[in-house]
Amino acid sequence: MHVQLRRALIGVVSVAAMCFVTAPTVSQPVRFGLFADLHAHDTDSPLEQKWMTYTEERLLAFTRAMNETTTDFVIQLGDFVNGWVILGADPGDPYRIPDLLAWADSLYATYVGPRYHVVGNHDVYNLDKEQICEILGLDATYYSFDVSGFHFVVLDVQFDQEGDDLAYTYTGVYGFAPLEELEWLRQDLAASGDPTVVFVHQRLDGHLDASGRTTVLNQEAIRTELAAAGNVIAVFQGHDHDNAYSELDGIHYITFEALVDQNGTPPSWALVTLDPQSRTLSIAGEGAQADWTLSFSSQEAKGEE
Repeated sequence: MHVQLRRALIGVVSVAAMCFVTAPTVSQPVRFGLFADLHAHDTDSPLEQKWMTYTEERLLAFTRAMNETTTDFVIQLGDFVNGWVILGADPGDPYRIPDLLAWADSLYATYVGPRYHVVGNHDVYNLDKEQICEILGLDATYYSFDVSGFHFVVLDVQFDQEGDDLAYTYTGVYGFAPLEELEWLRQDLAASGDPTVVFVHQRLDGHLDASGRTTVLNQEAIRTELAAAGNVIAVFQGHDHDNAYSELDGIHYITFEALVDQNGTPPSWALVTLDPQSRTLSIAGEGAQADWTLSFSSQEAKGEE
């Protein structure tokens, strides 16, 4: 993977350069494929309506479609592997989860081009981040990269409130971004004047789960950094398994349909196009994924589910 790490100290950027989204440095559109919540496994979870035995069929359908069109990269938004706990079925041997993750990545690798990963809460149910990085070939779990005048940031919110990595949790949905990551994010965004898209697993747009809590416990602190940067045009999220859209501080927050939920219907993924000439972000959905056409000058949604 061609990952540009930005953990080193980044120089000061003038405040004026951070106050608006500058024009991309080149004029060609960027196109990439995206899916969320694969939950790779060899057993279905009927109580959760997660049909995981279709993993190979769905993922290969995605990579085949992305190989047959012009794309710059692909990315998955977390919960790439389900983890051991399965409701309504015998989960089997928990020690096979690393092999399931490696198997899923071998299918993902049939895409010919750069592949990126977001870490989700299910990914740490039976793994630690060192294992995840080793299996997936990652240098870090939060990082950034640039493609043709656009900047992309991958966040990792699988930490506890003390800032320690979540690992071997077996269950759990709540995440946190530690101060070190927030400082890295601030510096990374300040170093780029290009329009920026942020990828994260759990939602950051104030959505409450069934217990009345936000699934990223310090999401307001993250949103503050994104809004202050002035160049973030969108946040792409997974976790909830359903299409959703909101706009906060001039930033589009888009939640994508899960790849795991469909049983006997076409799998859900998205083809995203960022067009610097029209200054639009277009999402062409497959399966149950919604289509959107969004402006990143006015930030006003023009599409609908």
